[in-house]
Amino acid sequence: MTAHDLYETLRQSFRSILEQEGLSADDIAIAARGLTPQEAIGNTQRKDFPILTGKEVMLMATFRGAKGQAFTDAPAQFSGPLSQLLEGDLDGDPHARGLFIAALNAVMKYLGKADNTVHCKDGGPEFCARHMADWVGETYGAPKIALVGFQPALIAALSQRFEVQVLDLNPDNIGKVKDGCPIRDGGTDRDEVVDWADLVLCTGSTLCNGTIVDFLDLPKEVVFFGTTLSGAAPILGLKRACFADASFAEQAG
Repeated sequence: MTAHDLYETLRQSFRSILEQEGLSADDIAIAARGLTPQEAIGNTQRKDFPILTGKEVMLMATFRGAKGQAFTDAPAQFSGPLSQLLEGDLDGDPHARGLFIAALNAVMKYLGKADNTVHCKDGGPEFCARHMADWVGETYGAPKIALVGFQPALIAALSQRFEVQVLDLNPDNIGKVKDGCPIRDGGTDRDEVVDWADLVLCTGSTLCNGTIVDFLDLPKEVVFFGTTLSGAAPILGLKRACFADASFAEQAG
């Protein structure tokens, strides 16, 4: 599946869901805005999350009180009807894509078709990482893990129990070692690391940059994590793990 095919699948599926639920796209208002790091994940113990180092922004859409967020490197603002977002250039315009994904998450949350659509804050990332490590051990034993995306809390928790290699696209991270785990190039090193691994844990943020298609239909287990994929995962039939605790999931805005 190409990125274009993937985005068209999401577009048509979202349109169909709205029709099935009796919601008119022309009558639905969605607002999305970039969040400051403080709004996005609060006062975390770690200070090396991408959202805190300025490498990513978080968009938040609000629909009838339900909120949906998406990590992206293409900040954007929008207020208007859903029909306009449905007609955006999802393949060629990263700003339109981020807005669409955030809106999808908010509407899917409203309809009860998605959960954990808002990023956890403060101590939440560490809480989630600990539970992810426990879940991996209970579910898969002692796998070699390819972690797609520089997620420092996950790296710290997983590296204490498993062999981990990290794939990332940020040149500031590539070539470094984090908690004993090498940070490899998500482009040139991807096939080698994926072949080495028994389990791929992939950030849902890959939906925003299109690289998610590189991790679909692999001949091994792939589990996605994070808020960005929350609305798309049930549509695409993808396995997603999220261990956010309600006490850490204060909704911003």
